[in-house]
Amino acid sequence: MKTIKVGVIGLGSISSYHTQHYAEHPQAELYALCDINEARAQAAGAKYGVSRVYTDYLEMLADPALEAVSVCTWNDSHAELTIAALEAGKHVLVEKPLCKSVEEAERIEAAVRRTGKLVQIGYVRRFTSKVRTLRSFVDAGDLGGIYTAKASTLRRIGNPGGWFADAERAGGGPLIDLGVHIIDVLWYLMGKPRAASVSGNVYRKLGNRANIRNLSYYKAADFDPSVNTVEDYANALIRFENGASLYVDVSFSLHAKQDETSIRLYGDKGGAEIEPELVIATERHDTLLNLTPQIDALRGYGPQIDHFLDCCLNGKETLCPVEDGVEMMKMLCGIYESARTGRELRL
Repeated sequence: MKTIKVGVIGLGSISSYHTQHYAEHPQAELYALCDINEARAQAAGAKYGVSRVYTDYLEMLADPALEAVSVCTWNDSHAELTIAALEAGKHVLVEKPLCKSVEEAERIEAAVRRTGKLVQIGYVRRFTSKVRTLRSFVDAGDLGGIYTAKASTLRRIGNPGGWFADAERAGGGPLIDLGVHIIDVLWYLMGKPRAASVSGNVYRKLGNRANIRNLSYYKAADFDPSVNTVEDYANALIRFENGASLYVDVSFSLHAKQDETSIRLYGDKGGAEIEPELVIATERHDTLLNLTPQIDALRGYGPQIDHFLDCCLNGKETLCPVEDGVEMMKMLCGIYESARTGRELRL
């Protein structure tokens, strides 16, 4: 059985999905770990029995035995680290978003072409059992032509603070952190049409809401309520060249009754909801039907890494190629620019 030596750069909370699965996978060897925080890097090395532990990613990438890496760092370093890894001859699984700007995305794309190495973007929702099941219905034509979709991920109190609240490191707030997931999964199910224009709004009204008591929520390791340079809420309408449209709204902080996630798409033969549960709406014999597929609701982190390793070992094309990241950055950055200028932006 072929195996591959894999490293992880950035050992914050999201990295555990990578390190744990690599450590357990029969065709992967968790070979090296890197973090600028030496204590955290050493602790991860001890936990997983990895002796090659670094604080300098260039030193780690210089090891010719290392074959692939996961990049799990702040968004502002994704481009630099991914390009360096490609130039060092490594395949890369980079957490979403691909980077912070269209220019960075295009530089990564150029590096992929130049080196011939693989970049897979961490669009983890594409690998969930719900989306994989629904994709089979879409591919079979059961929804017909999909012409519109909408999604919301609304947190009433959920700004993680720290780097998530720092526009320089994150590139933005809930739009680039949460919106990237729900825009991507709908865009993917719609057949990845090319975006023609975007119209967006962003608002900074509520901040970190650190004054709220008696409710817990996820906080970054470097949470600081005095630091917040990202939006609380964003909404956008994306129009595609094929005439389809997608509406999205997201928040870290909002005066809402409760947290809510809703992901829906509509075709001329049927529609579907992915969240909170997978339901397919259609009609048969002049009767409306709501079909609930009987599936285990599995998360996508394990299947995502299984797919990455399969692509690395067997030369398969990834389900989440760098080109998709370039198009996503055009949409996300276009929404921020539309909000800044107060007008619709042609892409």
